[in-house]
Amino acid sequence: MKANIRRACRQVGHNWGLYLLLLPSFLLLLIFSYKPMYGVILAFKDYKNSLGITGSPWADPLLKYFTRFFKSFQFGATIRNTLALNLYSLLVGFPIPIFLALMINQITARRFRKGFQTVLYLPHFISTVVMVGLLLIWLSPSRGLLGAFYGLFHKTAPNILGMPGAFRSIYVWSDVWQHAGWDSIVFLAALSSVDPTLYEAAVVDGATRWQKQIYIDLPLLLPTASIMLILRAGGIMNVGFEKVFLMQNPLNQTKSEVIATYVYKMGLKSNQYSMSTAVNLFNNVINFALLMLVNGITRKLGDTSLW
Repeated sequence: MKANIRRACRQVGHNWGLYLLLLPSFLLLLIFSYKPMYGVILAFKDYKNSLGITGSPWADPLLKYFTRFFKSFQFGATIRNTLALNLYSLLVGFPIPIFLALMINQITARRFRKGFQTVLYLPHFISTVVMVGLLLIWLSPSRGLLGAFYGLFHKTAPNILGMPGAFRSIYVWSDVWQHAGWDSIVFLAALSSVDPTLYEAAVVDGATRWQKQIYIDLPLLLPTASIMLILRAGGIMNVGFEKVFLMQNPLNQTKSEVIATYVYKMGLKSNQYSMSTAVNLFNNVINFALLMLVNGITRKLGDTSLW
């Protein structure tokens, strides 16, 4: 044990410059990621502003706020909406960047390829607020593009943003349009490492362009796709709060109320800090369990995992 410690100290001494460069990142991680984890104990306390975190009494029973959430009428709705929105996003948004990467990889004209990639990447740099603003402009039944189109036929446009059934499709497909091109960069980087001799051998064997994608590109993309799938599965209970909150209105709230918006309303609007912390902690525990599960499955099936 002491020998290992001495060896580690010698290694740090030899590479002190590299560790010095690492120090700011380590401090940022410690201050902004690990130190706030102390606030998790709020989920087990009857928090009072005047007493602070340490002075507030422990909840009796200890899991009182978890039990209250499980018994609330919002429990089933928020879990169902969160899962439905994330699974929909995963089923649609995960394969499309792979298809885009395969398609871009087949473009041989460099100028056209660069222009095509630029068009795909640009929506990623639109902020969430601006994106939702564009949706409101496009889909407004009175003053938007949809309303103008219906007006050409002297008809009244439906209020699509107020339809609960349309909320998930609008959220997911606008997200795909905004981020699919950018997400394809990871898969394009993986395709760039393919040995060109594999393509040459495939041409000699008479393989078509489609067959080269099936038997060369896709198998080499599987490890990268597996890692990306594990990361997506680890956040399957998380939905981008900003976009959901900005798109939410009283008409579509039955389908748009997710855990993130519920935590916001409990914590910052209703001042129920212990309740909101308990809900968020439950959400993170489920995410961690899913991450471990999917990581274990991919390790057994394809020998690819995060650890």
